[in-house]
This record gives sequence, structure tokens and C-alpha cells, in this order.
Amino acid sequence: MTQYDYDLFVIGAGSGGVRAARMARQHGAARVAIAEEYRVGGTCVIRGCVPKKFLVYASEFAKTFKLAESYGWSVGKPTFDWEKLIAAKDAEIDRLSGIYWRNLSNSGVEIIEDRAVFEDAHTLRLVKSGKTVTADKILVATGGTPFAPTDIEGHELGISSNEAFHLESLPKHVVIAGGGYIACEFAQIFAGMGSQVCQVYRGDTVLRGFDDDVRSHVHEELVHSGVRVITHAVFEKITDLGNGMKRVQLSNGTHVDADVVMYAIGRDPHVVGLGLEKAGVELDARGAIKVDEYSQTTAANIYAVGDVTNRVNLTPVAIREGAAFAATVFGGDPTAYDHNDIASAVFTQPPVGSVGLSEADARKSFAQVDIYKTTFRPMKLSLTNDSSRMLMKLVVDGETDRVLGVHIVGSDAPEMIQLAAIAVKAGLTKAQYDMACAVHPTSAEELVTMKEKWSPPELKAAE
Repeated sequence: MTQYDYDLFVIGAGSGGVRAARMARQHGAARVAIAEEYRVGGTCVIRGCVPKKFLVYASEFAKTFKLAESYGWSVGKPTFDWEKLIAAKDAEIDRLSGIYWRNLSNSGVEIIEDRAVFEDAHTLRLVKSGKTVTADKILVATGGTPFAPTDIEGHELGISSNEAFHLESLPKHVVIAGGGYIACEFAQIFAGMGSQVCQVYRGDTVLRGFDDDVRSHVHEELVHSGVRVITHAVFEKITDLGNGMKRVQLSNGTHVDADVVMYAIGRDPHVVGLGLEKAGVELDARGAIKVDEYSQTTAANIYAVGDVTNRVNLTPVAIREGAAFAATVFGGDPTAYDHNDIASAVFTQPPVGSVGLSEADARKSFAQVDIYKTTFRPMKLSLTNDSSRMLMKLVVDGETDRVLGVHIVGSDAPEMIQLAAIAVKAGLTKAQYDMACAVHPTSAEELVTMKEKWSPPELKAAE
């Protein structure tokens, strides 16, 4: 029997890899190591969801100060210190990364600060040290990396979300390419802090893949928050104007000048240079690692979890995939994680909470679909001049009454959607929603008080 240096070697100490390594140890794997070339914690903790939400919190205060005046508060003229925010954010990220490190170490996992690449299916080379190690099972959990449009002249003048977290000062003018959640979130982060923001998107409206009503609502709120949104256009060329300013030529014949040019046009699986071909690990057409329902790759002893597989690119999903891998391979309990009805949040302002099917997807799969939706002005804004509105929508199977999707745009939507996801996952019906007593006065009560089915205007006119 072949003797290996490790029972399990994990490449990448993000959320999925860390959970898999720790759970493998709990399931009895004696020798487990994890290699990370940057910092323990991965994209989410170091340069993703966690620091992003700190910036969202900071940017929301500008609106809060204005609302406070309508409630009798006099706060004077507030000022904002970007450097102080970034320093506080960095200190907290250091603390969280340290917790991840200690949890791994206390679990008996060896942490290797190096880049690991494949030499063959069981052999890895550590790039900095030059050392080679062997492992019985290997898990790839290297996540994703921002896509850079290298075909655009002057592309090197732009930054990604990675660099946005470390800008030395708050930009005065920002132009952002993209219409996904990262682009929309950063557009309102910078706008809330006082920057002039232009967002450029090739499609009709932002947040492709979300319910159409959610997309339209978020688009309107972007404009309402002061973001200039240009659709049906892409970056064609970026020129350095000097004094820190850049000019972005757009495909519609216009241009935008800014001191920060940011790309938020997607993320790619982080596989370049890993040597996967030497190990017999195949990629799909989009460059993601091919895996089966148990996260096993085309090489029998090699597995992959998280964004590098491009299944559902969310941190909690990577964690659940990592746990399922450990249970399958080391716990003797074959576990396939169910990727259906996973809730997600977009931290725009107001934020989005969504779970289950959009209306369009439901109509493709079900013979009869009933829609219940409402928009209203949240009670908190009643004493103010703010005209922002909240959206709530239920997508229901018209034949079985099962709730197929819940979509919310408004304050606390991410908090609400976590509980709504339980109901959708459990297959509860609209009638069961209706049986629940409302909590008043709240915005959430609308989820259980919507009684009238919505019909498109053209159908109402024909009735």
C-alpha cells in the first residue's frame, strides 16, 4: 500500500477549504494540510463579502443623517474619513483571519504558507520552498478571481474589487463596468460616500439572473441614489489624462472621465497555473473544474469545492460543499449538497433578498404560475422626503399552491430572506403563508398579507 505524506491536502484556505480540512480531521483523517499563498480566510473574509459589507455600512450613514433630521435630530454637517474606515476595516480583517488560522491549528491541520501546484495526481510542488509533498486525497478550493478585460487598450489603468478595498483615498469620480451585484454594490458604496459614480452596463438593466421586477427596482434605486447608469454600452479604450485622471471611451460614442476606473464584469475560476492537466483534472467550457454531485473531479482522488467549480458561487455554499466532501470521503457518509432554493442577498441600497425561482423561470417550468406582489413606501420614510419604495413578490405554483420563489428589495431584505428560504425549502404553500399572523407594524408582514393575484396590465384590460 502506497504511503503518502498526507491523508488530505487542501489547496486554498478560503471558507470551503477551511471547513473541509477541519471536518476531515473530525472524521478521523490523521494527517491534513492546507496550503494558502495569500492569507487564511479566502475571498469572502479578506477581500469580498465581509469588507464589502463594512463599506456598505459606512456609505449608508450619509442617508441616515438626512433621515434623522426628519425625526427631530440636529446632527450638524457630517464629515467622512476614508483612511479611518479602511484602517478599522483592515484591523477587523486581521482579527478574523487570525481566528480562521487558530481554528485550523487547533483542529490539528498543518498550515503551509505557500502556493501548491500539481506534479501528478498525488504529488504537489510547493512553489516558494521547492519542496514536493504527496497526498492520498487532494481538494482544490482556490475560489475565483476578478475577470480583467485584457483586450481593451489601456486596461491596465483599471482596478478590480480587490484593489478597491485598498485605495489610498476616496475617489472623486468613479466609473464602473458591469451590472452584476459587485458593480451595483460598489456603485452605491462610492455614491453614498460622496463620489460621483457612473455605471456602464452592456444589457438593458442590471442584475441579470434575478427576477425582472427586482432588476427594474434596483435599477431605479441606483438612479435615485445618484448613480448615473449607462446601458447598452461597454468600455472600448482607457486613456491616461494625467494628474490621476483617466478617460474611458464607450462603445456608444461617448466618454467618461474618472480618477478610478473599476471592472466588475464577472469572476473566473482560479485555476491558472495549478497544473491540473498533469493530474488528469478536466475543466468545463467556462474554465471551471468539472465535478460530480459529490465534488469529485475526473481524477478519482481529487475533489473541488466552491467558486472554482462554478456551481453556486456563494460563501455559505462553499462551506456546505466542503462539509459534504469531508462526510463523503472521510466520514463514510456519501453526501451530495442540494444546490436548489439557495437564498442570496445583494447589498445594494436598499438591499435585495431572493430565494427560489424568478417569475420568468417559473413560467418556463410550470403550467400555471400565480404572482403576488406589492410596492410600498416603508414606514420609516413616512416622516421624510425620501420617496424610495420597497418591493415584495411571491412566485406561486398555480396548481399546487407551493411558493416557488420569494423576492424582496428593501431595508432588511437579506435578514428576511433567510427565514423565507426555510419556508421555500420546506415546500410551504401560499395558504400556509396566509395562515401566519402578521407582525405589525413591520415591512415583513406584507409577506403574509398579500391576497390579490397580480395580472399583467394587458390581461387586466382584456378582462
